[in-house]
Amino acid sequence: MSTLPSLPEFGSCAPDFALPDLDGRIVRLADIRGEHGTVVMFICNHCPYVRSVIGRIVEDSRALTAEGIGVVAIMSNDYRAYPADAPDRMRAFAAEHGFPFPYLLDETQMVARAYEAVCTPDFFGYDADLALRYRGRLDASKTTPVPNARRDLLEAMRQVAATGQGPAEQIPSMGCSIKWQAA
Repeated sequence: MSTLPSLPEFGSCAPDFALPDLDGRIVRLADIRGEHGTVVMFICNHCPYVRSVIGRIVEDSRALTAEGIGVVAIMSNDYRAYPADAPDRMRAFAAEHGFPFPYLLDETQMVARAYEAVCTPDFFGYDADLALRYRGRLDASKTTPVPNARRDLLEAMRQVAATGQGPAEQIPSMGCSIKWQAA
């Protein structure tokens, strides 16, 4: 019998991290923390779910950043087993899509484990005090974008910024499993 992974509880504090960006500079949670909230997302280059919505991720991230919400993307896959997610490919993917946020490498996968991330994309929305208020999807898109989809993450983070609370109903993100390193 398999068990579902545990999920972080709403109100739990964002785990701290110190990870390299694509230029090797160390970025910490405090560096990307926004005045009105913070989004930590786990993505990768090769996942068809990420690839189908990357334009929307970039667009919504620009909007959130303009509203005082910090945004960061973390790649935690085992890139030795999945070379499409290697650091040089991360750099190209970020440049191709004009990432307005840091794209960090979690080579040890300790940050993904601390956040209890399970898939790509996986979104964690925190309030101004770094308490978890949103753990849901970007929108209804899967491997094909849904035209005019409700922008769940964007609307949830605007609500978090305005009220300190996330939506009562949240739909989990769906995507490829994180590619864990062999034990």
